[in-house]
Amino acid sequence: MKVLVKENIGESGVELLRQAGFDVALGYDWSADHLLERIADYDAILIRSATTIDADVLAKASNLRIVARAGVGVDNVDVTAATRLGVVVANAPQSNVVTAAEHTMALLLALARNVPQAHGSLVAGRWDRAKFTGVEVHDKVLGIIGFGRIGQLVAHRARGFGMRVVAFDAYMAEERFGELGVERAASAEDVYAVADFVTVHLPKNADTEDFLDADAFAAMKDGVRVLNVARGPLVVDQALKDALDSGKVAGAALDVFREEPITEHPLFGYPNVVVTPHLGASTAEATDRAGFQAAEQVVAALTGAPVTTAVNVPAIAADDLLAVEPFVGLCLSLGRIAAAIAPATSLEALEVEFLGHVAERDHRLLTIQVVKGVLQDHTEEGVNDVNALALAAERGIAVSTTSRPVARDFTDLVRVTVRNGEETTRVVGTVLGQRHRPHLLQAWGSRFNVQLEPNLAVFRYRDQPGMLGRIGTALGDAGINIVSAAVGHGGDAESDEAVVLVTADAPVPSSVLESMRATADFFDARAISL
Repeated sequence: MKVLVKENIGESGVELLRQAGFDVALGYDWSADHLLERIADYDAILIRSATTIDADVLAKASNLRIVARAGVGVDNVDVTAATRLGVVVANAPQSNVVTAAEHTMALLLALARNVPQAHGSLVAGRWDRAKFTGVEVHDKVLGIIGFGRIGQLVAHRARGFGMRVVAFDAYMAEERFGELGVERAASAEDVYAVADFVTVHLPKNADTEDFLDADAFAAMKDGVRVLNVARGPLVVDQALKDALDSGKVAGAALDVFREEPITEHPLFGYPNVVVTPHLGASTAEATDRAGFQAAEQVVAALTGAPVTTAVNVPAIAADDLLAVEPFVGLCLSLGRIAAAIAPATSLEALEVEFLGHVAERDHRLLTIQVVKGVLQDHTEEGVNDVNALALAAERGIAVSTTSRPVARDFTDLVRVTVRNGEETTRVVGTVLGQRHRPHLLQAWGSRFNVQLEPNLAVFRYRDQPGMLGRIGTALGDAGINIVSAAVGHGGDAESDEAVVLVTADAPVPSSVLESMRATADFFDARAISL
């Protein structure tokens, strides 16, 4: 079989491919046009970030079985087109976690002891020993926001320096924190209240962008030191600058920025700010590891072994796939909705129930979709069909499934139950009609029947006249049109609460939700984008 290594993945990866008996071509200098001309000759291609594998390339790749990316992201691969053509897309998701954790610790120590500033002063001919007095990290509190693989590795290393570690991550079982010797915080604010150093390890999405804003810095201890080795947009630059200018934040260490590459920034030149040009994954070992892991996936794909880091759909029998495919979108949506309306404490367990005809099929793919929906946008690592269950296990989330071939009132039902500590959150859905439209049937203990749309909002409020009008007015004032609405009915006839679910033509702004939660008549309000 023929393998094209389009970019330099390191000698160890190339050697592994040759040892497996493949005919390996090195196309480092191939142009995009030359790649189009030659791609049909190859069974596999390995790339890094400079090569784009789009639908046009895939259409020419008549023999291609796998695209392997020597790195974490696959933004330069058209995964949808590859899946449609039966081409596996794989990456190397664990290649840089050690490197990123080590760089976080390097910046933490440099920040604490003023290493870069002292170095610059001394080589410039000054002996400013008293000027660069630092602080010890021993017995200090490290606050970690986002406790995925990298956050956990940072915690392990920080504890080796005698630091007390407090972490917040709502999508992880409480017992997992204890196993790692880390204190679990109930909220980010609880971390801010005690931490001497704060480091963020979150994914970048609509919920986490600008996570460290003026309010976050105001909630932190005076003299805190802040690190960002994750994503630039997690931090509001002006808010950090203001906090540094006021003395609220004693120092900052930044490896990532809102726009990259960048050589001019408001904080460059600050005496208490340490910066590096996105070096979190830049070590020889990480580069070599990424290439080797990508090569391992190519060997697996071409020899019939499991491709453990594939990011597209795993194998499933054709007849079962045909039967469960209409439920894929529903299950992903139910996971997202359950996570969105559950209390943001700790996620202990996830239970998925299949009832009706779908229960008689191989529904493992559907369970994976539910897990993906729950974890999506809440883990620093990308969640896909292959790694979803592994990520849940790493976080101590127990995933269980049950099946019953009979469903009351509907041909098929899917129930998703999330257990957060002592709290239980359940959502129920089905698909209806020839087009298998997904419908939500239960949430927050109330029953309704609403076709799911991309933008949802759920409100729990005091059951009294005029409440629907207030919701409609608030959304209208925000320029949001309501597509549909349904009032839920719970099992307790004596309850003074009601739940309404609305679908809208645009995402419901957080400002609308906050204004409603601030009134006595609304108990809660959540928005979900599917």
